[in-house]
Amino acid sequence: MHNEKVKKVYADSYAKMGQLMKKHGIKMVGGWAAMMEHLFVGVCEAPTMDAIVKFSMEPEIMSLNLYTETVLQPVLTLEEAMKLMK
Repeated sequence: MHNEKVKKVYADSYAKMGQLMKKHGIKMVGGWAAMMEHLFVGVCEAPTMDAIVKFSMEPEIMSLNLYTETVLQPVLTLEEAMKLMK
């Protein structure tokens, strides 16, 4: 974040993130930052995995990938997982 170009990419992307999440039906449940590890963890609810993929393909979000590594981990609630095991 000491680079002005990177700061601008982050600022521009985060300024539009809420609008883009709404466009794709995604809701941020919570977000946490571990500053020493340079790690951000976000928990989101989305109607489908396709919505997440389309969100991540938005130009403003893709520009962040020039400077970050993103890992998407789809999960189920415990109740949903237990139903699948029956």
